[in-house]
Amino acid sequence: MQNDPELNGKYLGTITKDFVQVFDTLKEASYLIRKRDISKYPIFVFSREVTQIGGLLIAAHERELEWHINASYLEDFVNRQLVGADKIEEFQQAYRDADEYCCLFVIDRDFMNFVFVPYPED
Repeated sequence: MQNDPELNGKYLGTITKDFVQVFDTLKEASYLIRKRDISKYPIFVFSREVTQIGGLLIAAHERELEWHINASYLEDFVNRQLVGADKIEEFQQAYRDADEYCCLFVIDRDFMNFVFVPYPED
């Protein structure tokens, strides 16, 4: 669950560009997911193609982004077998403070990985 070097080189620029435009929406959604006791582990899916993982939060064309953004959470990932039942504890230990970091799951064709991006400071 480390920030993958392939992600850094190939995707981080475009993800960061989109993230800066939507971080306030993601931070609010993360807060609501936790406050409503849906999950302690919000995950935001960044995908170039429309995906069925989670629920659509921001369509790329709505804000002229390169990535579609869906809202999800750990339990949904476990149900979909994207995080194995034997990996739940490892995921929880690697998960960063949701008030300071946004957990992204990046999907692009054959590539899928988690990355934690810090929210910009006020």
